[in-house]
Amino acid sequence: MSKSPNLVLPAIGGIALMLGAAYGFSSRNYGADTIALLEDRVEKAEARVSSASDQAKAEAERATALELAVAEAQEQAAKGTNLTSPAPQMEGAYGLGRVAMAEEIAAWDVDVLPDGRGLPVGSGNAFDGEEVFADKCASCHGDFAEGVDNWPVLSGGFDTLADKDPVKTVGSYWPHLSTVYDYVYRSMPFGEAGTLTPDETYAIVAYILYSNDLIDDEFELTHENLGSFEMHNKDGFVIDDRPELEYVAWRSEPCMENCKEQVEITMRSVFLVETPAEGGTNSMMNPAKVEGLPSFSSDGPSFIPVAAPKPVKAAVEPAPEPAQSDDGEAMIAAGKKVFKKCKACHQVGDGAKNKTGPHLNGVFGRTFGSVDGFKYSNTFKAAMEEGRVWDEASLAEFLSKPKAYMKGTKMSFSGLKKDGDLDAINAYLASFGN
Repeated sequence: MSKSPNLVLPAIGGIALMLGAAYGFSSRNYGADTIALLEDRVEKAEARVSSASDQAKAEAERATALELAVAEAQEQAAKGTNLTSPAPQMEGAYGLGRVAMAEEIAAWDVDVLPDGRGLPVGSGNAFDGEEVFADKCASCHGDFAEGVDNWPVLSGGFDTLADKDPVKTVGSYWPHLSTVYDYVYRSMPFGEAGTLTPDETYAIVAYILYSNDLIDDEFELTHENLGSFEMHNKDGFVIDDRPELEYVAWRSEPCMENCKEQVEITMRSVFLVETPAEGGTNSMMNPAKVEGLPSFSSDGPSFIPVAAPKPVKAAVEPAPEPAQSDDGEAMIAAGKKVFKKCKACHQVGDGAKNKTGPHLNGVFGRTFGSVDGFKYSNTFKAAMEEGRVWDEASLAEFLSKPKAYMKGTKMSFSGLKKDGDLDAINAYLASFGN
């Protein structure tokens, strides 16, 4: 037992020595790893600094080059040098897309020039165009191109361009027929643009010309003669040379000195235009005066006018009902209302003249197609040669279905559908003698 401590102590000492050595080695390895990590970070930071320095140097060189380019451009502009140069030519291709097919190009290339270039092959006449126009255009432009409500009028207006209120129609104003074809083909009918065939478009354009008395009903409009057709107002347009001849004389920097401190309204509009609910427009005198209006300055109006109270209408005793007129007068009055559908093209009464259609004074007992000075269609000329005479029955049958009763008539009116309207219009026309 006395020898056991002598054996244990050396063993403990050896273990302690081994642990100390292991600790020393581990501490040395930890310090080396830390140093390597720090050195790596330093290298990366130095690399970023170097990259930032190179980038800043490149940006400075680029800015210098741009400043030189701007200075050179300004110098050239001051000398009057043209700075426009063609785009650089690229070698090869980008490798995107493909060559457009001829059919694809033709689908987009639909514009028409005044000399007829760009027109598709086709033809049409006023007789066929009457049917197409009635079906696709008349709801807005009227059966006779006279316009419905505020939709554009397409016929008439000749010799009005110098008037105070000129009537600008296809016949009176448009200088080139190609514009009519191009617009109709691409943009009409309203809400169904692009649905017309070339032949339908030629027919519609022919009917519009016919409505303006520019062609007869036998004229065939084609891609070969449209470009050479001369419009009524072909010489009515000139090149706008005002920028060169006029603008330089009065254009200058606006004067912003010695401005008026206060401005006043000195006049009111002479006319007012109202738009009734039933359509159309009415021009009326403006009763308003300039008295009582505020003046204006940079601070705004001198005062805000107070709106006049709405006048209260006094109660009105109901008027006694007028005595009932006889049936004949009531029928004539009803016929006058129906005749509103006809008066765009026909006149009755004192001073009645031929318009798009012949006057209708003394129509009953008159031979078909016999009004002096009116250019009838071939079908009415044939009826005149046959000696056919208008009576109430024939007129009612004609007005109910004009195209069916007189095939080839220039009148594109769709017809009166109610028997009461036919009776009324007959009574109204019968009231006008020769």
